[in-house]
Amino acid sequence: MASFVIEGGHRLCGEIHPQGAKNEVLQIICATLLTAEEVTVNNIPDILDVNNLIQLLRDMGVTVAKKGIDSYSFKAENVDLAYLESDEFLKKCSSLRGSVMLIGPMVARFGKALISKPGGDKIGRRRLDTHFVGIQNLGADFRYDEGRGIYEITADKLQGSYMLLDEASVTGTANIVMAAVLAKGTTTIYNAACEPYLQQLCRLLNRMGAKISGIASNLLTIEGVEELHGAQHTVLPDMIEVGSFIGMAAMTKSEITIKNVSYENLGIIPESFRRLGIKLEQRGDDIYVPAQETYQIESFIDGSIMTIADATWPGLTPDLLSVMLVVATQAKGSVLIHQKMFESRLFFVDKLIDMGAQIILCDPHRAVVIGHNHSFKLRGSRLTSPDIRAGIALLIAAMSAEGTSTISNIEQIDRGYQNIEGRLNAIGARITRI
Repeated sequence: MASFVIEGGHRLCGEIHPQGAKNEVLQIICATLLTAEEVTVNNIPDILDVNNLIQLLRDMGVTVAKKGIDSYSFKAENVDLAYLESDEFLKKCSSLRGSVMLIGPMVARFGKALISKPGGDKIGRRRLDTHFVGIQNLGADFRYDEGRGIYEITADKLQGSYMLLDEASVTGTANIVMAAVLAKGTTTIYNAACEPYLQQLCRLLNRMGAKISGIASNLLTIEGVEELHGAQHTVLPDMIEVGSFIGMAAMTKSEITIKNVSYENLGIIPESFRRLGIKLEQRGDDIYVPAQETYQIESFIDGSIMTIADATWPGLTPDLLSVMLVVATQAKGSVLIHQKMFESRLFFVDKLIDMGAQIILCDPHRAVVIGHNHSFKLRGSRLTSPDIRAGIALLIAAMSAEGTSTISNIEQIDRGYQNIEGRLNAIGARITRI
């Protein structure tokens, strides 16, 4: 098991490029199963979750070719349907959260899907009801095999339907959209997720011959087609990584430029960091973060304590709350961090408290952070990464800390961040992988 050793207290300086968006590319790769023709995808990040999904498609019989440093082509012409019922396939699905988005394409094109309960981060319950109910509304039949712990989904022919989702689940919406594009008739999805990732998926499907309208809204209309064809797609920069770099610059009092961020797709993220007192400038499609000796958390207009909470798009993505919590530990002022969607994501704060942070964990969803205003630094410590986002938050804390820190279980960080130590060391960090 690998670890990072981080020598804290070093300022960063220079330019850094965000990788392709992990959450988008997992959807896009699954969508390549919807056609027998070649689909080429560019700006694919070299990270564990993505590489594991690509290998899973190879095992399924999809022809995968590497076209460039970050470009792959996928041709699902001869999918091995027998392999999709094997214990080996189901075991691999159980360790990969993104595998759940195979359901929609497989049922739509092949009429059947088997999948085990997917794995991923240990951040609390992540129910699949929205996925299953939505695809059931299209006429699929679901059965759960308790003995094998697998879901079996079958459908002779999917039929378009109106549905009002119980939650605006990004992966749930993606699954339903991928199933509906080959269903007969019209499907209307209300309370659909409208994150940029989902918009990108819909635009790719339309280039493949689908008929989806209402993109970027929470009301999608899909006219089913008989088949889809090949296309090309370029993945957006990862907004979570962009936010992580903003927080990293603030915590280490660094001056950095984040290049080619697709600013129009960042939504409320830049303004959320400004509410913590962090200065940043849009320069074309780059973000410039100046070095700040101090940053002060805003208060609400009535003077009450600032609350930073996650929400469905265009609200703040929950994937950045761990970073914002860490950044607040060195701000001037106090803030309530409210993680609404996942009940275990704030449990890593005990590690920050051991480093000297002043945090009151109110319950599994809320924490009050009392900022140090850089009056004293966090202390280096031995840490363990519990999930991807907490992992990068702990890395930021260690980079700003006094002394040396060790973070174990960094495979969790590798699942979502490509060569993170190499890119950060290039602009002044001191991170060693052991």
